[in-house]
Amino acid sequence: MYIVESYAVAVILTVITMLCWGLWANTQKLAAKTWRFELFYWDYVIGIVLFSMILGHTLGSSGSQGMGFAENLRQASWSSFSGALIGGVIFNLANILIVAAIAIAGMAVAFPIGIGIALVLGVIINYIAKPQGDAILLFSGVALVGIAIVIDAFAYGKMASQAQKVPAKGIIISIVGGVLMALFYRFVAGSMATNLEKPEAGMLTPYAAVFVFSVGILISNLLFNTVLMKKPFEGAPVTYTQYFKGSLREHLTGIAGGMIWCIGMSLSILAAGKAGFAISYGLGQGATLIAALWGVFIWKEFKNAPQKVNTLLSMMFVLFVAGLGLIILAGS
Repeated sequence: MYIVESYAVAVILTVITMLCWGLWANTQKLAAKTWRFELFYWDYVIGIVLFSMILGHTLGSSGSQGMGFAENLRQASWSSFSGALIGGVIFNLANILIVAAIAIAGMAVAFPIGIGIALVLGVIINYIAKPQGDAILLFSGVALVGIAIVIDAFAYGKMASQAQKVPAKGIIISIVGGVLMALFYRFVAGSMATNLEKPEAGMLTPYAAVFVFSVGILISNLLFNTVLMKKPFEGAPVTYTQYFKGSLREHLTGIAGGMIWCIGMSLSILAAGKAGFAISYGLGQGATLIAALWGVFIWKEFKNAPQKVNTLLSMMFVLFVAGLGLIILAGS
C-alpha cells in the first residue's frame, strides 16, 4: 500500500483535503436547482462508499509496504472495526445537524458556530490523544483560522437585507453538530495502526479505516436520512419513489460530491501519519474559507457588497492564510 514518507508530501495532501472539503458543497448547490437535499444526500453517501472502495483496491492494495486492503480488513479486531464504524455514524449525524441548523438559523450563524467548534475542539482532542508538532504554533494558527471564520460570518450578516431574530433551536443544533463533528475523526484515528509498514495485529490501515468509516455513514443514513425525508427541516416530505425518478445527471452530481469529500478524508488520514492527526484535521477544517472563496469569486455571493463587507473579506483571507501558515510550521 502507498505510505506517505515525508512531511512536505503530508502538507500537500492536507491542502488538497482542505480544497476537497471546501468544494464538495458546490455539487449540492448545482443539484439544488432541481433536486432536494435529502435526495442529493443519498447519492453523496454512495459516492463516499464508492471512492473508499476504489482507493482501497488501488493505492491500498499496491506496492510491497504495509498490509493489503482486503487482508487488513480480514484481520481487523472488533474494537478497531467498531471504532471506525462509530466514527462514520457520528460524522453523518453531525453533518445532518449542521445542515439542519443552517436551514433554521441561516448560514451566517450556524456554519461558523458548528465548524468553529469542530475546528477548535477537534484539534484539542486529537492533539491530547497524540501530541505531535509545536503546540503554540498549532493553536495560534487554529485561533487565527477560527477568527477568520467568525469574520466570514459577519460579512454574510452584513449582506442580509434585514436583521432577523435567530431561533435558539438553530444555535443549539449548531453547537451539538459542531461537538459531534469534532469527535468523529478521533474514532477513526483510534482504529488505525501506528506503524503502517508493519501494522499492529487487529488494527486498520488508513485505507481500511476510511472504508469502514464510510460503511458507518451508509448504515446510519438508512435511519437518519429516512427520518429527514419524512420530516424535513424545510419543505414538504420526499419519498424514495422521487429518488428513483431522479435523472442520471442529478444522481451523478451527488455521487461526485461524495467522492470529492472522500478524497479529502482519505488524504487527511494518509497525511496524519507524518503530520499528526491534530495538524491534519486542523488544516482540513480550513475548508470553510475555501467555500467562502467560491462564494466570492465563482457564485458572486458578495457582488455589489458595501465597502465594509469587502474589508471584512480581505481581513478574513489574510487571517486564514496566516493561520494556515502557522499550522503548517507547527509540524515542520
